[in-house]
Amino acid sequence: MASTEHDTASFIKLDEAWGAHNYHPLPVVIAEAEGAWVTDVDGNRYLDFLSGYSALNFGHRHPALIAAAHEQLDRLTLTSRAFHNDQFGAFCQELAELTGTEMVLTMNTGAEAVESAIKVARKWAYEVKGVAFDSAEIIVAAGNFHGRTTTIVSFSDDPAAHDNYGPFTPGFITVPYGDAQAIRDAIGPNTAAVLMESIQGESGVIVPPDGFFAEVRKMCTDNNVLLVADEIQSGLARTGKLFALDHDNVRADLYTLGKALGGGIIPVSAVVGRADVLGVLKPGQHGSTFGGYPVACAVGRAVVELLRTGEFQERSEELGKHLHSRLEDLIGHGVSAVRGRGLWAGVDIDPAAKTGREVSMALRDRGVLCKETHERTLRIAPPLVITREEIDHAIDSLVESLEA
Repeated sequence: MASTEHDTASFIKLDEAWGAHNYHPLPVVIAEAEGAWVTDVDGNRYLDFLSGYSALNFGHRHPALIAAAHEQLDRLTLTSRAFHNDQFGAFCQELAELTGTEMVLTMNTGAEAVESAIKVARKWAYEVKGVAFDSAEIIVAAGNFHGRTTTIVSFSDDPAAHDNYGPFTPGFITVPYGDAQAIRDAIGPNTAAVLMESIQGESGVIVPPDGFFAEVRKMCTDNNVLLVADEIQSGLARTGKLFALDHDNVRADLYTLGKALGGGIIPVSAVVGRADVLGVLKPGQHGSTFGGYPVACAVGRAVVELLRTGEFQERSEELGKHLHSRLEDLIGHGVSAVRGRGLWAGVDIDPAAKTGREVSMALRDRGVLCKETHERTLRIAPPLVITREEIDHAIDSLVESLEA
C-alpha cells in the first residue's frame, strides 16, 4: 500500500524505494504549478528556471493549451492510426505551414523523432540516392545528445549515456561540433545525412561558430546529403526565432521536434521536412500507436496557434538580451563563461567556486529551480512567459548562491 504521508521526505523516500534510480533530481517535490512558478508539497513556491528542458516553453498549464486538452478529452482520446481522426490532418497542415515544410511524421518523444529521422534518411539514401544496401553513413557531432535509445547512444561520447549498452548500431561518423572542414572531410559516396543539434543543449548550450551551418548546408546540397537539424530543445521560440537554425538563415531538409510541441502537457514529437524525403515511407513501414493521436494533435494545434503570432519568439529575443546581460556581468565573480541565445543559457561555474550541484541547491534554498549538466554548468531555460522582474529575481538569487 502506498504511503499516506505527504511531506517532502516521505515522497522522496517513496520514489527512491520504488523508482529506478536513473535520475538524480533536486530534493523538491512539486505538487502544483502555474505560469513560471511551481509549489511543492510543503507549500513553498519556486521560480522555474528550467521549464522541463524547454518542454514548458509556454509555462505551466497555459490556459489555451489546457482548454484544448480538456475539449479533446471530452470528445475522443485515441483511435490509433488504423483509422482517421478529425485532428490529425489539420495538425499536420498547420505545423507544416508554421515551419515552412511540406510533410509531417508524427511521433511521441524526442528520441522517437530522431530515430525516425535516422530511419528515413537511411531509406532515402538507399531508394533515392542509390547508396549500396547496408552502407549508409550519418555524420554526427561530438558532444551530441539526441536521446537515449540504443541506436542514439551508439554515437554518444558521454560515458554515462554510452557505456555498457552495447553492442552498438554502426553507420555513424563523429566529427567535432562546429568544425565545417571535418564534415567536408567525412562526406563520402555513402553519406546519407548530417545530423546535428542546431545548438547543443545537454553539452552546456554550445552555440556553433557564425556561418557554420551555412557551410554545412552548402556541403549537403553539393553532395546530395540530407541536413537533419535536431530542434527538440532549441526550437519553437526558445532562442528568439522559431528554429535556432533560423539565426543562420539556413533551412534543413528535415527537422526533429518535440518537448514544447506538447505544451508541457503530453509527449508530442514530429519530423517535419521535404515531402520527397519523408515520402519514402509507405504504409506499414514505420509507425506508432499513439503517434498523431487526437489529444496530441489538439494540443499540438494549440501550440502552433501560440507560435503563429510571433509573441513568444519576440519575448525570448527581448528578455534573452536582458538575461544574457545580467549573466555576463557575473563572469569573474564565480562564473567563468556564459553561452546561449534567447532565453537559453549555459553558465559555467568557476571551478574555484562551487560545483553546479551546489549552486543548484543554493538556488533552491532561495526559491529558484535550476539544474546542472556535466557537473559545472548550469543550464538555464525559463518559461517564455517569465517577466523581466522574475529574471532579475533569479539572477539576484544566483549572485547570492555564488557568494554563499
